[in-house]
Amino acid sequence: MKTKGRITAALAMAAVLPLTFTACSGGASPAAQEVKTLTVLDSYNNEPDKGILQASIDKCAAAVGVTIERTTVPGKDRMQTVLQRSSSKTLPDVLMLDNPEVKDIAETGALAPLGDFNVDTSPFAGNSLDAVSQDGQVYGLPLPADTLGLFYNKDVLAAAGVQPPKTWDELKAAAAKLTTGDRYGLALSAAATYEGSWQFLPFMWTNGGDETKLDSPEVKEALQLYVDLVNSGSVSKSIVNWTQADVKDQFVAGKAAMMINGPWQIPALAKAPEVHWDSVQIPVNKPGQTPTAPLGGMVWTVPRTGDEAKQKKAAEFVACTGSEDSQMSLGKARNTVPVRAGLQEKYIQEVPAMKAFTEQVGNARARTGKLGPEWPKAATTIYTAVQLALTGGASVDEAFARAAAS
Repeated sequence: MKTKGRITAALAMAAVLPLTFTACSGGASPAAQEVKTLTVLDSYNNEPDKGILQASIDKCAAAVGVTIERTTVPGKDRMQTVLQRSSSKTLPDVLMLDNPEVKDIAETGALAPLGDFNVDTSPFAGNSLDAVSQDGQVYGLPLPADTLGLFYNKDVLAAAGVQPPKTWDELKAAAAKLTTGDRYGLALSAAATYEGSWQFLPFMWTNGGDETKLDSPEVKEALQLYVDLVNSGSVSKSIVNWTQADVKDQFVAGKAAMMINGPWQIPALAKAPEVHWDSVQIPVNKPGQTPTAPLGGMVWTVPRTGDEAKQKKAAEFVACTGSEDSQMSLGKARNTVPVRAGLQEKYIQEVPAMKAFTEQVGNARARTGKLGPEWPKAATTIYTAVQLALTGGASVDEAFARAAAS
């Protein structure tokens, strides 16, 4: 999850922009009209992801018989661009969104339900559809997904006689034993951003905590784990400022023996062959709990442009991106997990380094699954509470109440 959610600011902008998510003027194209070109907007604007996605786009464009006119924007500008293009009635035929954004945009009426075009979404039933569904309708097909796991330096753990931790007690013990000199046992991001919330969710959810009740004992236990790790000296106090990229840099530089991070960091790790790493699922508080992490990833959607023929062809394109071939090819190229049912075992065989992340995705949850468009408020409360507890602004017992009040 490289860029997680700027929907709050986007919706605030929506309140002041004279925009409506309505059909373009000029009427719909005749149903029989041949569609030769589709416009696509996505946020894979940097290499190698831009080229990898282009290959996937080209394959599906050929399959449905169209030429693609592609526009890319940085992820941080995606929502602003969507709002501006909606205001000017120039939404693309196919639109990429981050999965937490889908419910918000669908709620405005800007997206066409894929069921209107008889797109088969049943192979994606379960957690992968939670984030793209609203009021019983499915509004997009997910690209292969990402999530979080625990990376560890195999050489460092072996030298210290430490096994990859499976529980919180083992995590604390391992982190303490692996901390020496300028090396911390564990690195993670607790920044005052959605990245900070994203990294806290595995500990909160795995322990039975819930975003609908952030002052529960289960949520406070997860926050206490963070505080214990920092107070023991096993985790740097600087995590309140670290992005996930910063965490990766600490791990690669040998300043952290373990890190919480996602598979999008694997290409960077490949550039440091001296770092021999492996990964496991996020440790649980008590044996028997199921490691539960957030489901990250992008989604292809079909905006309501008012051109019925193009919307139908766009839906064909989106359906193609959900095919077994498309999911496997893109997943292997980007170290992301195919979410079409029945592909996971084959994927692990072909990309064994992704075994833990594939298992983690199987139990992952959509951030908007329970709160829908209200999720950004909860995410803000979470990272604010974490900051308060780690900087001494509030006790663990008071942190979430203080955060919610502010």
